Amino acid sequence: MFKRLLPPPAWRIPVIITAGIFAGLGIYSFYLGKAHSYLSDKPEACVNCHIMAPQYTTWNHSSHREAAHCNDCHVPHNNVFNKYYFKANDGLRHSMLFTLRKERQVIRILDAGAEVVQNNCIRCHERLLVDPRLEASVDMYRAVREGRRCADCHREVPHGRVNSLSSVPYARFPLLTSPVPEWLRK
Repeated sequence: MFKRLLPPPAWRIPVIITAGIFAGLGIYSFYLGKAHSYLSDKPEACVNCHIMAPQYTTWNHSSHREAAHCNDCHVPHNNVFNKYYFKANDGLRHSMLFTLRKERQVIRILDAGAEVVQNNCIRCHERLLVDPRLEASVDMYRAVREGRRCADCHREVPHGRVNSLSSVPYARFPLLTSPVPEWLRK
């Protein structure tokens, strides 16, 4: 069975060289794209793309900075498989958009992402929705039951206005490092 997959003897060396070239290019692309960083939950991974700088800086100046990172809000938490499936699916879509230069200059959340954010708002803040001592909880509970999203009222949480970096004019965010190795720069 395995022998049927092998190329003819005259083709083996060129096939091995070609496979090696593609494997090397794949590993190098993985390195250049910092793909390993997306396996973590660090917010700095999201700023690998220059277009995410306003989202990162506005989050960094918000009250959510101490309690929640990007994945706490933007990735499902119902099970580990769904979490990484969602991250992989979103990551592949983002990498395709950036590779083909089709990214939008103003980021808009997709419906699937908005649903995940809504579920995570409820997951973290469900005490606010059911605490009878809080007058606002009755209205919020009613609004959520009627199908309204938390972001309908709390639109600027935690990112504020992210039209540009002017919303946080003195903001600092991690600068992208050069992916070119030191030995190659010389």
